[in-house]
Amino acid sequence: MWRLSSSTEASLYRKQLLRKYLSRNMPNTKSAKRALRKSDTRRLRNRSTRSELRSAIKIARAAITGDDAQAAEKALRGAAKQIDQAAAKGIIHKNAAARTKSRLAKSANQTKAAE
Repeated sequence: MWRLSSSTEASLYRKQLLRKYLSRNMPNTKSAKRALRKSDTRRLRNRSTRSELRSAIKIARAAITGDDAQAAEKALRGAAKQIDQAAAKGIIHKNAAARTKSRLAKSANQTKAAE
């Protein structure tokens, strides 16, 4: 997970990104350079959040197929929270969030009914 905590690391990383993208996307104005830096920072932040979201969903699915019902419930709540946060930030669409939560809940309910 990439966090932009240290300003020195962040600025160095942004400079590296800028050099990397300048070879392909040469901004012509000062505002275009700033927009490029901002979009790269947002892309990194979104990528880490999306990765955390995918991990939470995988953990929930594994817990649902497991034996412990309490762990499955806890993992499901955690995944639902992550999904809602990602939807609120615009990382995933709200309908995709609802669909994913619904499928997880349905799977959990089917597992409970089978036991």
